[in-house]
Amino acid sequence: MALPVTLPRAVEAVVFDMDGVLVDSECLFRDAMMEVSREQGRELPHAIFMRMVGGPRDQNRLVVLEHFGADFDFETWITTANARALARMVDGLDLKPGALELMDQLEGAGIPKAVATSAGRSAVERELGPAGLIPRFAAIVTRDDCDRGKPHPDPFLIAAERLGVAPEACLALEDSHNGVRAAAAAGMMTIMVPDLLEPTEEIRALCLAVLPSLHEVRRLLADYAP
Repeated sequence: MALPVTLPRAVEAVVFDMDGVLVDSECLFRDAMMEVSREQGRELPHAIFMRMVGGPRDQNRLVVLEHFGADFDFETWITTANARALARMVDGLDLKPGALELMDQLEGAGIPKAVATSAGRSAVERELGPAGLIPRFAAIVTRDDCDRGKPHPDPFLIAAERLGVAPEACLALEDSHNGVRAAAAAGMMTIMVPDLLEPTEEIRALCLAVLPSLHEVRRLLADYAP
């Protein structure tokens, strides 16, 4: 990196996004949506899917209807695609590089962890459950817990409240643009670890850093360890 990463405050808690940050799942949802579209005689371009990454269901519905038409049966389409993707997770998902090592380091340092995701609770159980990760988080906030999802700050604010840590003392780890916007709006120190989406100039301005993997996040936090 051209400039060193500087943390403005001590990190008292870390809030992870799930899809694309902890688990390598975004590609499964992409493939399922494209398959279901083709089975209906339609085509879902990659660019349209990318507009949906990290977005709340209502926002994604508008993106899909804009592409397929106002009379498109979005609910059947998204339910079928999500069910297909989740079925492929029955044996578990690959964790993102550095996820376990970072979690081990945080636990060793006594830093609590939370998940703030746009997914529902059932998806969390299916994606994180097989790897035994759910008990390792002090709080898990899903779309079922929020009236407003990302890019609104609500998921991150609820996570901070449940952890008992001020939002500004939390480090948020995100892979999507909407996730970065939500974490920054919550006042959290935010790092983007890109998965499918690359950062834009706007997103870089909202982040402390853009790092290639959770390994670099772990090394950064180790440099700031007391």
